[in-house]
Parts: sequence; C-alpha cells; structure tokens
Amino acid sequence: QVQLVESGGGLVQAGGSLRLSCAASGRTFDNYAMGWFRQAPGKERDIVAAINANGRSTFYADSVKGRFTISRDNAKNTVYLQMNSLEPEDTAVFYCAAGSRSWVTFTREEYIYWGQGTQVTVSS
Repeated sequence: QVQLVESGGGLVQAGGSLRLSCAASGRTFDNYAMGWFRQAPGKERDIVAAINANGRSTFYADSVKGRFTISRDNAKNTVYLQMNSLEPEDTAVFYCAAGSRSWVTFTREEYIYWGQGTQVTVSS
C-alpha cells in the first residue's frame, strides 16, 4: 500500500504563487512516475503535470505550460508542483498520484495510488 499526502494548497490572489508538496511512503518511490491532477467543481479530473522516475522527463498540460513546474526529490520521497502566475481558472482540488510505471504517463488509468487532495483557490 502506498500513502500520498499533499500539502501546500490555499487561497491566493491572481498572479500569485503556491508550491504543492506530496510526500510518499509505502513503496520504492524512485521506481515510478508521479503526477499532479486537478478537479474543478463539475468537471473531470485532468492531468496537470507528470514526471518520470528519475526526474529527467516531464509533461505539462497546455494550460499550465510556462507557469507550473513539477519536480521530485527522490531522497525525500517527495514530488512538488511550483505554481506561478496563478489564475482564477486554476481553482480546483489538486491531487498527487503515483504511476504504475517509471516513464511519464498522462492518463488517469495509469495512476494507481492517489492522495486525498488539496484545495487551491485563486481569487480575482
């Protein structure tokens, strides 16, 4: 069993920044890709960013390219999402997820463990 615990969400004004963290435990962290998803009210849970096992390959949704950065520290079993230039449209619950493979994947079905989510609210 894998446990994922997100932190760092909150309320921020448009143009501001937040850094989300996801601490993982329960399996060999650096063998698997990690991802961040988000779900706004009434919408599906969509990929935001993903990173492969060794941190050298990343994927970003078009809506966040140039604003968000995903990274990981395998020594700390932690993955991060640095979010800059936040917009009201970024308001959502953000979820950390652990993949079933080492390479970058961006479909929900390829992520097998999920955190409880952290709320990000961006005011205009």
